[in-house]
Amino acid sequence: MTKARLHVVVSLDVEEEGLFSGSYPRQGAGLTNIAELSRLEFLPREFGLPLTLLCDYPVLTDASSRDRLSRLLGRIEGELGGHLHPWNTPPFPDMPWPEPVSTAVMPLAVFRAKLDSLQQAVRAFAGHPATSFRMGRWNLFRRALPVLAAAGFTVDSSVAPLRQVASGPDHFLAPSDPYWLHPAGQAGPRLLEAPTTQVPLFPGSPRLAYALARRLPERGREALLGGFMKTLTLGVNPVWMPEATMRLAAWTHARRGGQVLTLFWHSSELLPGASPHFPDLAAVDAFLGKVRRFAGWLRRTFDVRGVTLAGLAGPEFNWPTCRPATRRNSTEDWG
Repeated sequence: MTKARLHVVVSLDVEEEGLFSGSYPRQGAGLTNIAELSRLEFLPREFGLPLTLLCDYPVLTDASSRDRLSRLLGRIEGELGGHLHPWNTPPFPDMPWPEPVSTAVMPLAVFRAKLDSLQQAVRAFAGHPATSFRMGRWNLFRRALPVLAAAGFTVDSSVAPLRQVASGPDHFLAPSDPYWLHPAGQAGPRLLEAPTTQVPLFPGSPRLAYALARRLPERGREALLGGFMKTLTLGVNPVWMPEATMRLAAWTHARRGGQVLTLFWHSSELLPGASPHFPDLAAVDAFLGKVRRFAGWLRRTFDVRGVTLAGLAGPEFNWPTCRPATRRNSTEDWG
């Protein structure tokens, strides 16, 4: 029996420690976790799954972190992309909002300047700008997408379908496979959106839940959509989901015609004690064991092709183009 083909992306938000504490310091956060990235070398070596390392400004401007990244990328196949934490990426103009300032209100000129700083740091390290991107805290509103494309990024992975975050962008009904956007209009540059993989347990249930949620007051709407993520959503994020759910998500996605699995987690989750999910070395070891078993199961079950985020924009793929929502008062932000 012919196996279904799945392209698999393993993406890491490579960043400083302390981000699970609720504080957003401009300087001084630790970068000890960068050394732990070497523990993921088994993914490209044993399973042919290259790493997409989406690095933020503190990582890219720290000499020790750059050295570790250089040695790691010299040993394995992978991609260096960009990850923006606006609270610690210059410039730092005075703004009337507390950190982290949302891209819903951040002046677009400030957002562009921060992206330029990030790209300059990537260029200084790698010799060329990044093409793949993920926004910190998933906080990428539609108004900021043209700026992202203008800064040289061609692939974004800031969308988590079926996930509702209070005051965040509305990506609840986003497609589960990649899709092209024209954020600045048909004459402007294209941007490929590569969502992290989350699919509904029952087809059609997201639109029903979303339609009902729109009729509820804000608190009820947040509760309904937030509960959907916890009860009726399948995903492959190894921190958020049990191993059995990850397998069911991959199988369901492929059975429904999905072509790409995009996994993600944070580099700091590899450092014992840096995340509430992994308080000690035993917890991190168990997590890596879970990732290894899932990668092995994928290889046995599907015709797996490892790919980086940038690779998804290659000519061998024919992704659909999504148009921005045009309904009056629509909150759909994904396109």
